[in-house]
Amino acid sequence: MAKTRTTFLCGECGAVHPKWIGRCPDCNAWDSLEAFNEPADGSATVGTVAGVAVRGEHRADGALGLLSGAVPLIEVERLEVPRVPSGLGELDRVLGGGFVPGSSVLLGGEPGIGKSTILLQAAASVVERQGRVLYISSEESPQQIRLRADRLLGDALSEGGRAGRELFLQADTNLVRVIEEIRKVEPTLVILDSIQMVHRADLDAPPGSTTQIRRCCHDLAQVAKLTGAAMVIVGHVTKEGQLAGPKLLEHLVDAVLAFEGDRDHGHRVLRAAKNRFGSTQEIGLFEMSDLGLRELDESGLDIDVDGPGVSGSVLTATLAGSRCLPVEVQALTATGFLGSAKRRATGLDSSRLAMLIAVLEKHGGQRLADQDVFAAAAGGVRVADPAADLAIALAIAGAHHGRGLPSGTVAVGEIGLTGELRSVRNLDQRLRELARRGAKRAIVPPGAMARGIDPGLELVEVAHLGAALAHLD
Repeated sequence: MAKTRTTFLCGECGAVHPKWIGRCPDCNAWDSLEAFNEPADGSATVGTVAGVAVRGEHRADGALGLLSGAVPLIEVERLEVPRVPSGLGELDRVLGGGFVPGSSVLLGGEPGIGKSTILLQAAASVVERQGRVLYISSEESPQQIRLRADRLLGDALSEGGRAGRELFLQADTNLVRVIEEIRKVEPTLVILDSIQMVHRADLDAPPGSTTQIRRCCHDLAQVAKLTGAAMVIVGHVTKEGQLAGPKLLEHLVDAVLAFEGDRDHGHRVLRAAKNRFGSTQEIGLFEMSDLGLRELDESGLDIDVDGPGVSGSVLTATLAGSRCLPVEVQALTATGFLGSAKRRATGLDSSRLAMLIAVLEKHGGQRLADQDVFAAAAGGVRVADPAADLAIALAIAGAHHGRGLPSGTVAVGEIGLTGELRSVRNLDQRLRELARRGAKRAIVPPGAMARGIDPGLELVEVAHLGAALAHLD
């Protein structure tokens, strides 16, 4: 029997240390080291993962190749890897065109947000289009998954439907059996829901521990490369919204997707925190319904640009990759206590909200030190774009004085610490989208007309926050 070597793995940064210490020297996290037992001779080699031989001849065409030795870059063969469309346009947008054969994708999100729903819908679409899918559940029974499939897929599971014959289901938590089924079924797409319950029997650690998650995810990523199957791994999130398990987990996979949304609203947003095969700026929009997730475009966001001007409500536009989203920013002020006033943000950056309140007091003539300030992006959308600064500031000042912008007026611009308004990228694209929604007038930073921006609405250029506040009725 091979001797084992005990090391200690940091659950925050993935650093390995020879002995336990209270604080990790690499990331300074306290009590983050966990024992990790690994055979000295290694238990997984190329072609053998978790004790299961994965033969090279089973690799799909276009799979990511592995090199046995170093070669000059010019000698590496170019591979035009054909992507596997998921059948969901919004998911493909975030992935960069579809699943890449041989890649591994980590999908995270809060419980009940719709992770299993979107993956089951994507699995059925992949089967109907071109391939075979293996859906592995470590948390639900086959009967539970069949009930959800009957509700979401409907006629696609009929006797003559391809989804009923080429969509394979396995309910297991043992990694060796999971990999063996992948070798037998030879799927185009593998979905594992979720990684927290999968374990290797040869590791002296419970399922869900740092040791188990790290090793199992590593083995699954290797299986994806050796077989050419696209691998989607579902991960849990902590109460802070971070993926559970070691931070190293995100480095082992090719893409990290986050499924976000407010459970009290129907809208869901899919983002890419990491993507080796595409952009991380794109987002996917969905709406939860009784029959599963429905794809949305920009028009699916209910924004009334031409509505009556209301104090504390200002419209703006934010960019997410190649798409422009109109957003309604709302604010409310209430009498608080000097020195302990509340500042709360929903869908907005709390630090940036505090900065804008300080700029309003210093350069906008607003007295907010004894006011509780609440700001939100309506509809469950999360906004981190500096172009929304002007809209947030106008909403707060309007709510404080009971004044609003005239009907059909929007605001786009970044605010500096000195109160000056700065231009934002792709201003013309933002204004065209707002004009298409019915906006008639836009408050923008100076220089827009000089650059020849003509979006079809009246432009009001202001250079300072004080001048913008004068437009509140």
